[in-house]
Amino acid sequence: MGVVVEQRITLPHPDLPSADWADSYCVRLDRNDLVPMEVASELIGRAPRWVGALLKIRNRIVGLFGLKSAELELTGQDKIGGFPVIDHDGERVLLGFDDKHLDFRIIVTVEPEGAARQHVSLTTLVNRHNLFGRIYILVVTPFHKLIVKTFLRRFAASKGLSHRSA
Repeated sequence: MGVVVEQRITLPHPDLPSADWADSYCVRLDRNDLVPMEVASELIGRAPRWVGALLKIRNRIVGLFGLKSAELELTGQDKIGGFPVIDHDGERVLLGFDDKHLDFRIIVTVEPEGAARQHVSLTTLVNRHNLFGRIYILVVTPFHKLIVKTFLRRFAASKGLSHRSA
């Protein structure tokens, strides 16, 4: 199983300059053929059932407050795992949306490390607008960390052995 490492993230960040909360996790893989859009689709688009169950609970609760669900109905915009694709290039995919309690971005990055390895990271940036946004992040952070680490471990396992050193 892949070794997931927490990375330092510096704010402000160019992908959400107003962010006041962030985290980032990575895994290094003994591969050099990974493509960011495919990685993002596999990481976020194929969630385990228990993650889907948590999202259903989350959607019911936040719906009571008039907030957007994690399963957005958007037309004319690419989505991965229900999240709109804001931007992408040969190194990263930027997902996210803005809501009344917070704005968030998910960044999936694939970077080369030498000729035979790649570094895959999943970074989350959040700009909390109000007390509800702060409470929301406080409540969901333990679940968020578990989900992100699970996504990265599953991805690393599906792609073969990961490089052990961080």
